[in-house]
Amino acid sequence: MPRAGCRADFPALARRPGRPMIHYLDSACMSLVPRPVLRAMEEYYRDFPGCAGRSLHRFSEEVSHRFEAAREGFARFLGTRDAASIVFVRNATEAINLVGRGLSLGRGDRVLVSDQEHNSNLVLWQRLGTERGVGLDVLPLPEDGSFDLEAFEERVARGVTLVSLFHTSNLDGRSLPVAEIVERAHAHGARVLLDGCQAAPHVPIDLARLGADFYALSGHKMLGPTGTGVLAAAPGALDTLEPLLVGGETVEWTTLTEHALRPPPHRFEAGLQNYAGVLGSHAAVRYLEAAGRDTIADHDRRLNARATAALAGEDRFHPLGPADPADRPSILAFALDGVDSHDAALFLDAGHSVLVRSGRHCVHSWYDRRGLTGNVRASFYLYNDGTDVDALVRGVRELLRRTEGKGPRPPKVAPRPRAVGRRRR
Repeated sequence: MPRAGCRADFPALARRPGRPMIHYLDSACMSLVPRPVLRAMEEYYRDFPGCAGRSLHRFSEEVSHRFEAAREGFARFLGTRDAASIVFVRNATEAINLVGRGLSLGRGDRVLVSDQEHNSNLVLWQRLGTERGVGLDVLPLPEDGSFDLEAFEERVARGVTLVSLFHTSNLDGRSLPVAEIVERAHAHGARVLLDGCQAAPHVPIDLARLGADFYALSGHKMLGPTGTGVLAAAPGALDTLEPLLVGGETVEWTTLTEHALRPPPHRFEAGLQNYAGVLGSHAAVRYLEAAGRDTIADHDRRLNARATAALAGEDRFHPLGPADPADRPSILAFALDGVDSHDAALFLDAGHSVLVRSGRHCVHSWYDRRGLTGNVRASFYLYNDGTDVDALVRGVRELLRRTEGKGPRPPKVAPRPRAVGRRRR
């Protein structure tokens, strides 16, 4: 494990009378929260429940200091040069919307996405097409996990304004060669926005070296509380954005007819902020730094390799994405012939206390183009261990035995199997 006793830091995994051991394998949706994060949030409400930047009393001064310390902590965590490049938002969805609407894109601008983007990185661009005439280009990704940089550059060279891609996919766990993507996009004058939700919790991020213009993440996927997120930007990039919201905390001064906005990042943080959540997210960042993201990534790979190898001999088990688990370390997505993904998830929970995600994982467009209804996704994190993997394997094997003869048995070289079941998220 990344750190001795790590599992004990997470109250949701504690053994309780009458409840079996929980095997939580849904961290790609939402990670669990360790005790230091819970303490940080409780401390705010208990010891200094004030408003940052408004009053001069001790509560306000304390939360102001800690709020800006959290900004500095995220800057270090993400390898940015300046804490002023960190904007606190509710989640990565808001961060992506802040960029898309803040850039004032219009007719003649084009946005390039992949065909495997989360809805949060697709629906906005579709709406901007309807509202403002922004063009949308879609780059197909090979299903083996490879990435064709030449094909990518050819698409960018046609006149793309913004490239908006995932860093690591929440569908199958593959990561894109983001450094090369940024370099080639910038060579053709395109800006780059990266969805870092699945990458930042697991691998070191050095945005100063990477050079992406914008990087979005959600706190609830990296041991933090819900309703927290960050938009990180390259030096000067925030100056080019218009705020989504204006009002309290965004202005230097107002009259009845005029106002002046504060400089970034404050102009993007309208109204009273989620102080407890931000301080909790900062505690999560410190926890991950202590664990070491290189250590976490290696831990993920070992668990995924163990699960993949154990299930490789099952004819009706079909993993998605790259064949090598080292190329999708935090995620094992799979379909089971003849078994609906939701039924599989319910069986694993009820029968083996294994908690996984089922359905289309907010990437509906990818499944729709292939006529698929969904799949099961197990995702690994630093608090998981071999007992979680073994429980997953036992559950899948039992489910396959119980449904013997229910589905087709395509040869090993067949195309990706169609998952049978209801069309639900």
